[in-house]
Amino acid sequence: MQSTADGQERTAVVAAGDEETRILLRGLLRLHHFRVDGEAEGAAQAIALLRDHRPSLLVTDVNLAEGSSTSLVAEARAAFPRLRIILVAPASRPPPVPPAGSGPDVVLLRPFRIRQFAEAVQPVAETAARSPSSTG
Repeated sequence: MQSTADGQERTAVVAAGDEETRILLRGLLRLHHFRVDGEAEGAAQAIALLRDHRPSLLVTDVNLAEGSSTSLVAEARAAFPRLRIILVAPASRPPPVPPAGSGPDVVLLRPFRIRQFAEAVQPVAETAARSPSSTG
């Protein structure tokens, strides 16, 4: 179990339609000292995991087995305003830009480098160390 300087855990939920992508994202999160509380194939399953675990981070691929990543991000943003969200998408098909405040915090375009992933998750630790614990 990993935590920041103030003791807040660095936890995440992963959502992706295929197992290979979930394995990759889970491995990258663990490499960067996150505990992965759950993995989902679709939007509804991801929302249930967010409600059950209240992680600090959601990493979702644009391709889900059920539902859309756009609706997942919007629902997660509305239900958990302090949740940090990273959306992974192919560089050949970047997602549309959502209205301000309703989209992901970071969009990572595949293929990306490990350093880019590290930069995308880094603000979670910095924010958690500076702000009081939230209930999401």
